Amino acid sequence: MDSDLLQVRHIVQEAIGTLSVSRDGAQICETLRTIKSYLGGTENPPSMKEKEEFTRNHFTTFLQCLISNLSLDWLEQFQSDEDKELWDCFFLEGPADQTFMVLLDTIISTAPSFRLNKVVDVLEQFLQRAGLSALMWEVCKQQTQAGPSVLQEAILNKVACLPDHLGNKLQEENRPVFFPQNYFPLLGVEMVQVLERISDSLRGGLDCSISFVSQVLGKVCMHGRQKEILNVLVSHLTDHTQSDCIWQRICWRLVESVPDRWVEPVVCGFVQAAAGPAVLSRLLGNLVVKSKKAQFVMTQKMLLLQYSYPTMVLQNLLGYLALDNMRRLLLIKVLKELLETWGSSTAVKHSPAEQQLYISKAILICLSHLKEAEIQSDRQELLTVMMEGMKCHLDSNLPKIRHMGMVVAECVSARVMSEGPALKFQYEEDDEIRDLKTLLIQRPEQIPDSDSQSIGNSRPAMTPSTILKPSVKPQPSASAGLDQGDDSELDSDDDLVPYDMSEDKELKKTKAPTYIRDCIEILTGPEDPDKYEATMSTLESLIRRNVAAAREVNVTCASWFDLDSALEITHENLLGLRGLPLTSEKYRRVVPFATGRQ
Repeated sequence: MDSDLLQVRHIVQEAIGTLSVSRDGAQICETLRTIKSYLGGTENPPSMKEKEEFTRNHFTTFLQCLISNLSLDWLEQFQSDEDKELWDCFFLEGPADQTFMVLLDTIISTAPSFRLNKVVDVLEQFLQRAGLSALMWEVCKQQTQAGPSVLQEAILNKVACLPDHLGNKLQEENRPVFFPQNYFPLLGVEMVQVLERISDSLRGGLDCSISFVSQVLGKVCMHGRQKEILNVLVSHLTDHTQSDCIWQRICWRLVESVPDRWVEPVVCGFVQAAAGPAVLSRLLGNLVVKSKKAQFVMTQKMLLLQYSYPTMVLQNLLGYLALDNMRRLLLIKVLKELLETWGSSTAVKHSPAEQQLYISKAILICLSHLKEAEIQSDRQELLTVMMEGMKCHLDSNLPKIRHMGMVVAECVSARVMSEGPALKFQYEEDDEIRDLKTLLIQRPEQIPDSDSQSIGNSRPAMTPSTILKPSVKPQPSASAGLDQGDDSELDSDDDLVPYDMSEDKELKKTKAPTYIRDCIEILTGPEDPDKYEATMSTLESLIRRNVAAAREVNVTCASWFDLDSALEITHENLLGLRGLPLTSEKYRRVVPFATGRQ
């Protein structure tokens, strides 16, 4: 081993021995000043190699020695306030990660005493002097050089659970700085400071790891403290990412590096804390596309399995999906799944009304973001699901469920059948129904600019009255004059606008023959006008398909047309005669004979 490194070890061991046995204040202060030179700030500092040796291999041991010798009598040996602060500076100026672990382990293992109070005082100063940001920065630098270690995992647990440890230990004597409502906002501010140092490092061309900050964020959110920390963190990130692409990348990497087991509380917290879909898009980027866990949380759990979020959260989430080309595919998929759940008879019968209202809101918000081309590409599927769901809701014996189904069916039909008559029901509007209809109108901050790369809704903003107004005025019916308070009469379908059936054709009762031999059997068998007409309408195509086989039966074909036939030959079934020139020369004699023309 290098002689300089051996000298560092010898000096530290000698200092520990002196502090353990000496009661001379001057000697103790001189020993502390000698060791403090390895932390810097002296006139003749040791070499960088010696400093690294001390901080890496001897600093924790020296701190433990300071705490083990700490007593009221021992501190009385210091004559001045400057000498008393000499003891504190090792904890406030040394490596933050080792200091934090020594302080917290001491608090957990020490009984109530003067030593415990002194260590708690130092920990409070450590937090107030941005010790947490220094701690996280130290770990980030270590992760750049090597992977995660057992010490880093222990630090992570202690940082996330510090209020619990201090609360259990101090109980009624706990300090305000350790309260969860104070500690976690402070931790959020410290995380922003670490991200600022990471930003400066990247701009300087240096690599830096952000994974430990992501782990702290995930761990804290998993413990149920996402509201306290994200209210601070999201507001700062919103300001930093507004016009800085490097900060946007840092924010994206921050959430992408959160371990999968902690993704759900982090994503849910961001969606709730963001000031709008555009802000959420800046903060998360395309996380929903890159992470399968985040995609499940945002497209399944928050929409189909949970229903306690306010409408603003739904608008943030679905607006976020609509603001990028890659994410719009998920928006269409989400709409289909929501409609499928909305149209499930089991869900209508057994789901609480609050969940059905939540899903109805999500459907209408999705519709407000879809473009006309996107709707028309899945028009038939959407109509089918809508009709099934409408039937399930109208069959419900709860007026609230029926009315929600009517509103959703009206809105879906108005968007899907924009050029034709839309559904229109009679019901009494209340505040809940009016709120539902307003969800079809995008808020101004949700409508992307024309020069933006994000895809928005190409349709102009419409009011509920214009969206839900049918293009064909319904015919008045007897139910129009009935009492509006009678729900059974309000659900009547007498006022529904009928579909256009002018181009529909009557279904044939008789199946057309498939082979020429079948035609022979029909025309030579018992008289049946329906079968005869079907045969003559398909005869030409059968003959043209197989001329060789038709020549074998040409005599029979010519004998079909007899003046003694009791069947009426109309213009339609005369079309079958056009196939006879392919079978026989007798056609020239048969056609005039059958038609009465010379």
